[in-house]
Amino acid sequence: MLAKDVMTTAVLTVTPETDVGEIAGLMLDSHISAVPVIDADGSLVGIVSEGDLIHRAESETRRRPSWWLRLLATPEEPAERYLREFGRRARDVMTKNVISVTPDTPLTEIAAMLEKYHIKRVTVLEGGKLVGIVSRANLLRGVASWRRPGGVRVEDSALRALLLAALNEAELPMHLINVTVTSGVVEIWGVVDTQIQIDAARAAAEATAGVVRLESHLVCRA
Repeated sequence: MLAKDVMTTAVLTVTPETDVGEIAGLMLDSHISAVPVIDADGSLVGIVSEGDLIHRAESETRRRPSWWLRLLATPEEPAERYLREFGRRARDVMTKNVISVTPDTPLTEIAAMLEKYHIKRVTVLEGGKLVGIVSRANLLRGVASWRRPGGVRVEDSALRALLLAALNEAELPMHLINVTVTSGVVEIWGVVDTQIQIDAARAAAEATAGVVRLESHLVCRA
């Protein structure tokens, strides 16, 4: 699946001059955790998330850096921190380095980005313009909407090849495993190290179109 298959396209946005209080209200009323910031040309210039509004003077949650951090800080850092805590405009608090993808970015890559950068969403750009957002919730909807294709007839030899590839991807001990397929009925024989590996083999069969039934004869080492 690709970003365009699950992304939210009706995206609420703000401008760089939008008041911080208005942004917080918009996020609360709309049950969203972030809003992109769009300039007069329609270009994405930043994003304001819940994390950007946590440490604010209004809620008395300002950061109190230790003396040694203040000692090591660059001349700009105290001013930047003050701006994020007291600034009243989106441009004062927004995250400027926004992680973005295209509509054709695979969900596997997006999931890796969310994990790598410890973020909850990515913006989707096409031709430099915002066309959507893919959040963790969108990825969950992709999982929820998945259904194994029914009534699919796959030749036994092709089905066996697909299953062997899936089992190999799960890094099962393939030299100890044998798979037979007869009229779509899969039988897996062999010895593995853990119950989790047996469960992984089951998951591989359940996720493969064309499998009529699985008969697992896998056993764990004593």
